[in-house]
Amino acid sequence: MRPLDRTVHAPSGGTAHARFPGRVACDPAASVACDGGHRIRMQFPTPRGPRPVRPLSEVILDAQMTTCTDTDSEHLARAIELARNGGGMVRPNPVVGAVIARADEVLGEGWHERFGAAHAEVNAIEACGLAELSDATLYVSLEPCCHEGKTPPCTDAIVQAGIRRVVIGSDDPTEKASGRGLGILRDEGVEVVLADGELATSARLLNQAFRKHARVGRPWVLFKSAMTLDGKVATRTGDSQWISGEASRELAHRWRASVDAVVVGIGTALADDPRLTARPGGLVDELERYQPRRVVFDSLARLEPSSQLVSAALEIPLTVVVSRAAARADTDALEAAGVQVLVATGENEPARVRSALDQLGASGVGSALLEGGPHLAGAFLDAGEIDEIRLFLAPLLLGGSAARDPLEGKGVERISEALRALTCECERVGEDLLISARLREW
Repeated sequence: MRPLDRTVHAPSGGTAHARFPGRVACDPAASVACDGGHRIRMQFPTPRGPRPVRPLSEVILDAQMTTCTDTDSEHLARAIELARNGGGMVRPNPVVGAVIARADEVLGEGWHERFGAAHAEVNAIEACGLAELSDATLYVSLEPCCHEGKTPPCTDAIVQAGIRRVVIGSDDPTEKASGRGLGILRDEGVEVVLADGELATSARLLNQAFRKHARVGRPWVLFKSAMTLDGKVATRTGDSQWISGEASRELAHRWRASVDAVVVGIGTALADDPRLTARPGGLVDELERYQPRRVVFDSLARLEPSSQLVSAALEIPLTVVVSRAAARADTDALEAAGVQVLVATGENEPARVRSALDQLGASGVGSALLEGGPHLAGAFLDAGEIDEIRLFLAPLLLGGSAARDPLEGKGVERISEALRALTCECERVGEDLLISARLREW
């Protein structure tokens, strides 16, 4: 936690974390106060609903768990920090960081640097050189792998290095792991400590896309939108360029570069004729960097073959999601241009959203940035498939009853049925205010 962080206990049971001096509206039902270009983080009560399934690794290791010491917490926090260095470089693998220490002395550090390369544990072991490790502890943000993939099992490397104690930030929910690595280490006489509390939460949040895809087979979905002070995303004529400022749009391009797919509806595709590429450095950057798959939900296959999306389909993957009502001639034309066509099935729009996400997940899409429009965003919300929301609030007012809202769909009938965010953060981006809300944790 940074030196200027403070915690305020809300009267309703929520907790607000502020990174600047001053008053904070900390009741989760109250408004959020932000100023000075800083950020507010609010922790809300867990929404009603099914209790999360307890990770297998917690269940099988209950009898062996010991409490992390302050030294353990410090080194594990460093491992979590190191893991972030792999962001955007290791997909579809999770980001992982590792530290090897003897009491307060750090002997080696490492992280998973790129897909197919050595894992964090191996890099940390190699960084120790010839140091004796039998009295050292390995701190790793994610359960070590125990299967043969592009690299040998990390559990073998840990045992061979003579390490006798391992502190782990979070479980690995994949079928290949899910506690097996921890069991192997324990069988080899290694003391295994699985962290809990805030550190465990931080470790899990590093890999939300990986965790959701491993558990349900569908991509983790981040919904991004820009709206005015009166909650509008477009005028009554449909004009929306640009509500957010230049700094916000630059940040949105970085988000595109961090996911496997960018998703829009056919209304947005027809109105804007977008490229949907990641261009944080401008057009030149578009040609040099990784580009996410573009996905258009287009039930009747109305996307024009002459559009920028279709024209670039042979260079940058494009998927069009249609319904069974789409004409065969139109889908054939799209496929002839190099477009992947998926047929989503289901009795209503939310069901077809889930069908499409199942198919995208099966093809390897683990994360998606949903950019609208409002109709599609509402269908995703009704389907329960929005995991995080990031809203740019611009200092503009549109007015007008016919101006567009950010979310349509069916919605709920009663406030008691509303989806409550788990956490909410607020920060300034240029002239805009960015509000980020996490709706689910995997």
